[in-house]
Amino acid sequence: MRRERSTKLFERAVKLIPGGVNSPVRAFKAVGGNPIFISRGEGPFIHDADGNRYIDYVCSWGPLILGHAPAAVLDAIGRAAKDGTSFGWATAREVELAERVANAVPSVERVRFVNSGTEATMSALRLARGFTGRDRVLKFSGCYHGHADAFLSEAGSGVATLGIPGSAGVPVGAAKDTLTAPYNDLEQTRELFATVGGEIAAVIVEPVACNMGLVPPQDGFLPGLRELCDAHGALLIFDEVITGFRLGLAGAQGYYKVRPDLSTFGKVIGGGLPVGAYGGRADIMEKVAPLGPVYQAGTLSGNPLAMAAGLATLEALSRPSFYDDLERVSAALATGLSEVLGKHDHIARFDRVASIFYLWFKANADHPARDYAEIKTADAGLYGKFFNALLQQGVALAPSAFEVGFVSSSHQQTHVDATLTAVDRALEQIRGR
Repeated sequence: MRRERSTKLFERAVKLIPGGVNSPVRAFKAVGGNPIFISRGEGPFIHDADGNRYIDYVCSWGPLILGHAPAAVLDAIGRAAKDGTSFGWATAREVELAERVANAVPSVERVRFVNSGTEATMSALRLARGFTGRDRVLKFSGCYHGHADAFLSEAGSGVATLGIPGSAGVPVGAAKDTLTAPYNDLEQTRELFATVGGEIAAVIVEPVACNMGLVPPQDGFLPGLRELCDAHGALLIFDEVITGFRLGLAGAQGYYKVRPDLSTFGKVIGGGLPVGAYGGRADIMEKVAPLGPVYQAGTLSGNPLAMAAGLATLEALSRPSFYDDLERVSAALATGLSEVLGKHDHIARFDRVASIFYLWFKANADHPARDYAEIKTADAGLYGKFFNALLQQGVALAPSAFEVGFVSSSHQQTHVDATLTAVDRALEQIRGR
């Protein structure tokens, strides 16, 4: 495949943008080579600046559950843009999208829109501290909750991809109240609560860990967190920035039947535009300004373009057969890839939860990874070779061994079949056959 235009764009970019990219994982440092620059997308495909086409399983890191440039979303954005792109005033679309989110997710009685997942999680944490009067927060190793100072401790995919242990520039005081436990380790979590439970404002968790590869919650883990928070007066926050509306309209909390106090969202509810949200119990959310003393604000929060895109996306997800159809394609990909990997001596393992999946390059692994420590035993170097070989075959995965992939409703059986052929050829190449 030709890469001349992408190479020239990268040469220009590195002169002006740190590392040549505006988000670190895009730099391809973990997989080798220079990044490709994308010019457009449609359905399950992206096209780079050199005209190469790829079946895309990054889906803008999750939000494009309908695929690229779906007509209904584009039409909604176009209609909204004709009325104006931003007002900084309240609009009807904010109310309509809030109603849709609250109707879909039973734990969300009130919701506040923001501009990103990072804004949502940092706002939810501030609210939890303000509501409980406590300072400490418990997170889990490998879970990424955005780049706010308090969360950059064993923070998963982006940090792990670059080999950074945390982040320079984070004051000791900003992280001193962040406690960390291994994901899925309920016993160690109990020990922390037994020691300092009265100081913990909240437990924040990805109900399915998607930023250290894919790590599903083991039986009893999420209900155990709910019980511990109830027993010690802490709040349970589900970070559903990735899983929200991916695992069904009610997200992971509906999928696993565990109700958090607060939830954070992003990705899907913006239909590909910048958006985030946090919401939960009414008595907690009513502590947010202007009703209460917990301040949070944003000029572009609830902007009309993002609200229009979110409304059009959630309307599509509400179609009765939507998730059944998405599950059928996701299952076909899982079955086919497991067979291909078996043909290649189980060089990697394929895991998924609904339409979120992960290729774990750990030979003959007989179970999904249980925590961050286990994820890191995989062969990230081999993944890098596979990533580049697969890209040459016209299939795009994330340029990091710690990121998940996504199936969209635009992926069909023909795309699955082409993907299986591409994976087979890529594995033959890296194994020297």
